[in-house]
Amino acid sequence: MMQTAEWASRERSGPLDVVVTGLPSDAHTWNLVFIQLLIEDLGHHVINLGPCVPQDEIVESCGKYQPDLLVVSTVNGHGFQDADQLIRAIRSRWELAGLPAVIGGKLGVLGAEQRAGHGRRLREAGFDAVFQDGPEQGQDAGLGAFEAFIARLDAERGPAAPLPGDGAPAGPLSGGGATPAPLSGGGSPAAGRIPAAALAPVASAASLEGVAG
Repeated sequence: MMQTAEWASRERSGPLDVVVTGLPSDAHTWNLVFIQLLIEDLGHHVINLGPCVPQDEIVESCGKYQPDLLVVSTVNGHGFQDADQLIRAIRSRWELAGLPAVIGGKLGVLGAEQRAGHGRRLREAGFDAVFQDGPEQGQDAGLGAFEAFIARLDAERGPAAPLPGDGAPAGPLSGGGATPAPLSGGGSPAAGRIPAAALAPVASAASLEGVAG
């Protein structure tokens, strides 16, 4: 495993390195395979951690592989609590504070009001984008939003800033090169996060049921 300073100063160019994972409570695999194939078809590299991955393993894998993007996929309808705890654990690690992270799929079992609440709270907790199941938009719109997010991340990333002498991060760590911006809903910005205005709109239920969900 690379040391923290090595991770932060790594040159980032070429295809994105993407970690795809399920949540501890979700045993589904087809969604993870689907999204892996989609991202690879876009020309990027994927490390698929699989289903039922413990939270600590996801966090440590992000530190080990130093990805350019974390994609969490869940379809069992109970992913909200696991996802909230996961992203807070990731953002608590300074070397992962700027890691772009998105989640998609079915986060709850109720209707549109719950979906909106889950999406807002997960963005406030630290996710850069939330793609959910819902009848409001078609699948093509959701796929397009997810692909647009990856394209924007690929286009806007740049070399990570060097560390100051005391070892604390001097700037964005994600390689995204984006200026931190407040999240909608009052969430705290993470270093290197993509500005909220630049993110694709939240997708619908059907959108990433086969993509990020």
